[in-house]
Amino acid sequence: MRVGLGYDVHRLVEGRDLILGGVKFDYDKGLLGHSDADVLTHAIMDSLLGAMNKGDIGQLFPDTDMKYKDISSMILLDNVVELLHDECYDIINVDTVLICERPKIAPMRLEIIKKLSKHLQIDPKDISVKASTSEKLGFYGREEGIEARSICLIEKKR
Repeated sequence: MRVGLGYDVHRLVEGRDLILGGVKFDYDKGLLGHSDADVLTHAIMDSLLGAMNKGDIGQLFPDTDMKYKDISSMILLDNVVELLHDECYDIINVDTVLICERPKIAPMRLEIIKKLSKHLQIDPKDISVKASTSEKLGFYGREEGIEARSICLIEKKR
């Protein structure tokens, strides 16, 4: 068994869609990034890549490559899961947390889990999506960005 830790943060800006865990939120700002900037999915991918000792998403999907410009992070996640299966690993579970003041994550939590379950190819009960605020402290408190953290456990197939 191997564990991996992932982290990502993106700035909130006007004029972009807000996508978290592959789900579009009805919100007046979105995350700035080369891809769709889905901070939650990016953290999950980094945790999986870390567990496999395969680097990070910046190495696999560099922001200098225009083929990744505005790409859905779900497509990138599918590539990471394919690599995971090529390396003969199964995902045991994924645990995540989003840190932001707004939007509220709870109303969309089950939809996010359902979407991630499909792309991770694991049971929804093996995915945890939590959210926390920063009690109005720091860039989160000023609603300038969103942070995501992920930890996963994978196991080599026998």
